[in-house]
Amino acid sequence: MNKFTKYILGILVLCILNVFSSSAQSVYSVQIKEDIGPNSWRTLKNAIREAKKSDVDYLFLELNTFGGALNFADSMRSNLLNENKFKSIVFVHHNAASAGALISLAADYIYMSPGGSIGAASVVNQSGEVLPEKYQSYMRGLMRATAEAKGRDPKVAEAFVDPSISIPELKEDGKLLTLTTAEAVKIGLAKKEAKSDVDIFSDLGIIKPAVQHHTLTWVDHLIAFLINPLVSGILIIGIIAGIYFEMQTPGIGFALLVAIVCGALFFAPLYLQGLADHWEIAIFILGVILIALEIFVIPGFGVAGIAGIILMLCGLAFSMVANDYLDFKLTQPGLLMNSFIIVVGAMVLAIVLMVIFGKNLLESSTFKKLVLEDEQKAESGYTSSVTKTNMIDKVGVAKTVLRPAGKIEIDNVWYDAVALDGFIDAGDEIYVEKHENYNLFVRRTSERKG
Repeated sequence: MNKFTKYILGILVLCILNVFSSSAQSVYSVQIKEDIGPNSWRTLKNAIREAKKSDVDYLFLELNTFGGALNFADSMRSNLLNENKFKSIVFVHHNAASAGALISLAADYIYMSPGGSIGAASVVNQSGEVLPEKYQSYMRGLMRATAEAKGRDPKVAEAFVDPSISIPELKEDGKLLTLTTAEAVKIGLAKKEAKSDVDIFSDLGIIKPAVQHHTLTWVDHLIAFLINPLVSGILIIGIIAGIYFEMQTPGIGFALLVAIVCGALFFAPLYLQGLADHWEIAIFILGVILIALEIFVIPGFGVAGIAGIILMLCGLAFSMVANDYLDFKLTQPGLLMNSFIIVVGAMVLAIVLMVIFGKNLLESSTFKKLVLEDEQKAESGYTSSVTKTNMIDKVGVAKTVLRPAGKIEIDNVWYDAVALDGFIDAGDEIYVEKHENYNLFVRRTSERKG
């Protein structure tokens, strides 16, 4: 072999190596194999953020879902449509129904596994019943717009939602369109059938891709756990019980700490998931303030107390449902009602538990040790009513409003007391009618019998 031939061969080898090196591309891979909702939305959002940070060439989304919440599906398809820093690939691994079909249409490339299906995207409630036309009309528009944005047939996309669309070669009239893998490939909706990501990368000419896999962190798992409806209900019980016990034992103490921790664990994950907004948290806090004012400042139980309960209930319920300042058009139908049922049920259960166990808990030595009583020091005139057993018929004055519980003063000493008539205003003269456990039971002296 002469020098010229070696030179030519060397150039060819370099060219080949250059072609292969330039074909080496990076891929960020993420899996969504669950109903479309806050968890899947957050997973895709985080994956897109990491893909952009890594400056990859492709985002590879392996999708297997029977559908889910329309509002989160719409956000996910918007995230894919708005990205121009990389190409997006959706691999339908068996199922892309309803919301899954909408997300798939937003990708640059669709591949489907053998035996896969895509379509059936009518908007239904949680019982599977098809909802009125206004919901279907909105979904049809989303499907058409998404298909058009990616150069796909909008009529096919609309037929996923509307059974009246006629495509005789694909479906019977009056039936929703659902495509098999072979059908989707035949009409060009899907690029090709594929058994794995290896087949897809080979078809796209991605040579030896550098693949990064998206992994869920412990924070992701914790958030998914905390937004479970059952856990949310337990946290609401903790919030209500903590507020109740704190109002029964005023002062910065253990009960208030429990309420704050449960409130943080309830609102924080919902806020991170894009559900709870600032105004929803604000109306909950305003509700708590109104109830406190009703108990400690404003005589009787009226507008402030009722408004406070309503605001607390709404703040908790609205935080569990995606909405745009009370606009719930994209929210999965029935979800708002479910959130109110969870909140009201948790509140009722909290009240029942407080009635059954509240008194014993307040009087337990463990609770007494946990409660901070810095504002009720003995040198300030406070004492426990249990230290006096000869208080019957003693006369004193109400130092706080008794509604029915509060503080009284007898012989310059403060005691816990309960009004037998339900309400005694601060400053009213009272007398002790009976003594029980840690409380004195009192009436106004003007109502003294005999």
